[in-house]
Amino acid sequence: MATELYDLTAPVFLRGLRNLKHILEKGEAFAAEKGIDPATLTGARLIEDMHPLTNQVQRVSDSAKNCMARLAGEEAPAMPDEEQTFEELKARLDRTIAYVESIRPEQINGQEQRDVVLKFPNGQFDFKGLDYVLSFALPNFYFHVTTTYALLRQAGVPIGKTDYIAGR
Repeated sequence: MATELYDLTAPVFLRGLRNLKHILEKGEAFAAEKGIDPATLTGARLIEDMHPLTNQVQRVSDSAKNCMARLAGEEAPAMPDEEQTFEELKARLDRTIAYVESIRPEQINGQEQRDVVLKFPNGQFDFKGLDYVLSFALPNFYFHVTTTYALLRQAGVPIGKTDYIAGR
């Protein structure tokens, strides 16, 4: 039996989004327990020329919702990048989860050859649906999930591989 495109996207995104929310909750609790200004964590960067944690979470959200929308042939819900607090970031993840859950398998399955064009200021990338999922959407999603994890771990938040993989 072949793997359906829906099975490569929705469940993977949902698990990552939920695990990331769990990781943010642990970061928020750590800040409260240690008396750390939460903005210190949400504004953390690995290096000066990288985006802060808030942006990393926003890109996780964008990766999941935009992939699902592109494959389903619809517009992704607009989510302005205004989140600054743990609560706002978790609420964005909740909205993203709700959107991904709203997409039905029949909207995605069979879209392996759908044209997906990503336009950037310095050019564009042209994909077919399956290639877009495997070579862009999923790697981009996990890059930003991993960066968020690394930022919190570097700050001393007691999270580990089980949090990243299993959300507990």
